Amino acid sequence: MDMDWGSIGFSYNKTEWRYVSNYKQGAWDEGGLTQEDTITLSECAGVLQYAQTIFEGLKAYTTADGRVVTFRPDLNAARFSDSAKRLEMPLFPEERFIEAVEKVVCANRQWVPPYGSGATMYIRPYMFGSSAVIGVKPAEEYQFRVFVTPVGPYFKGGIKPIVIRVSDFDRAAPHGTGDIKAGLNYAMSLHALITAHNEGFSENMYLDPATRTKVEETGGANFIFIKKDGTLVTPKSGSILPSITRRSICYVAEHILGMKVEHREVFLEELPDFAECGLCGTAAVISPVGKINDHGKEISLPSGMENIGPVLKELYDTLTGIQLGKLEAPEGWIHEIPLD
Repeated sequence: MDMDWGSIGFSYNKTEWRYVSNYKQGAWDEGGLTQEDTITLSECAGVLQYAQTIFEGLKAYTTADGRVVTFRPDLNAARFSDSAKRLEMPLFPEERFIEAVEKVVCANRQWVPPYGSGATMYIRPYMFGSSAVIGVKPAEEYQFRVFVTPVGPYFKGGIKPIVIRVSDFDRAAPHGTGDIKAGLNYAMSLHALITAHNEGFSENMYLDPATRTKVEETGGANFIFIKKDGTLVTPKSGSILPSITRRSICYVAEHILGMKVEHREVFLEELPDFAECGLCGTAAVISPVGKINDHGKEISLPSGMENIGPVLKELYDTLTGIQLGKLEAPEGWIHEIPLD
């Protein structure tokens, strides 16, 4: 395929094939590939009335030796099941989740960017209530779908630190849905995000709603902090989404780079004591933070605003090296897509 992979941007580009399976009368049908990219729904569908929808996000890569792989899709499948349980949706079998990902990536393999291009294939599995629901209750029918889209490098011109703010909005309530990947969590974060952008900030730092003294996450990424002694610290809370990227970074730090790792509550008053700060997630892997604005009080990280800090850089290089096949991966992390 003749594509300028470096210029496509991080946006949706329609590909030929997607996967669809429907749940009716208590069972999933066999599912399959389709070229139809539009969805016809009842005006009273559960997803439209009560936001009964969940999703996942992962990527396919072309490795240094020419294979097409995904990164830890079993964890995406397991998290998808956790999300479905919380929203009273039927479980889509985890082995079928991975098979669906394989089928869609294989069918659209010409859209997988080449190694070294900086681009990747983003994979979006999702499920929604499709039958009519007027009373407040779960839908009786559901649709599971997977589409893929090639995306350009998240950072054009290199990784540069961003400025974020401590938000007055709450992302998720204790015992709420903050620990699952539900569309409703992201919808309610949009106003806070746009408000932050309008005020000149790239993202929000959400605090715990109960005491507003502890760091939780941003609207779409987990936080990672580096102490001045080199220790990696990640916030612990029952309302934080269990990021697969964050869990992988912690493993890399402890078991490959020999770093000390702490997963614990992180207090707002600790922020000036950290040497580096980053946001981690599927899209960018690690986004370095240079400054945090707490209601006019500016906290400048020693790593600065020019470049990603040295420890986060090593973590980024190691994890992306594993994903792209340049470095040996822990067992089970790399799932090769069968292309036959």
